[in-house]
Amino acid sequence: MTPRSPLDDPENAAHAWARYRWLMKLMFGITSVTVVISLGFLYWRNGLVSIHLYIATALGVTAAMMLMAALMGLVFLSSGTGHDEAIDDRLGDQAKDAWEELD
Repeated sequence: MTPRSPLDDPENAAHAWARYRWLMKLMFGITSVTVVISLGFLYWRNGLVSIHLYIATALGVTAAMMLMAALMGLVFLSSGTGHDEAIDDRLGDQAKDAWEELD
């Protein structure tokens, strides 16, 4: 039987997801500042070129940073709540031995 995850407790899960939402809001603010700086740098170096360059840059920087923040936030959420320790490791030392054989 699989051990229960700490995220199964609604109070614990609510706290963890609130912290995740706070992290995403913080990263959106940092991303917005980074986009403004990068667009300012592009304007300073290239002047007024096609608007598509600025749109693509803004979307690319935003997508990359927010994706990174979302994935790393989920890693922090999983690790910080103890959810990672609640897995059922069916392979145990067998997986470790297989990796050692590859080295």
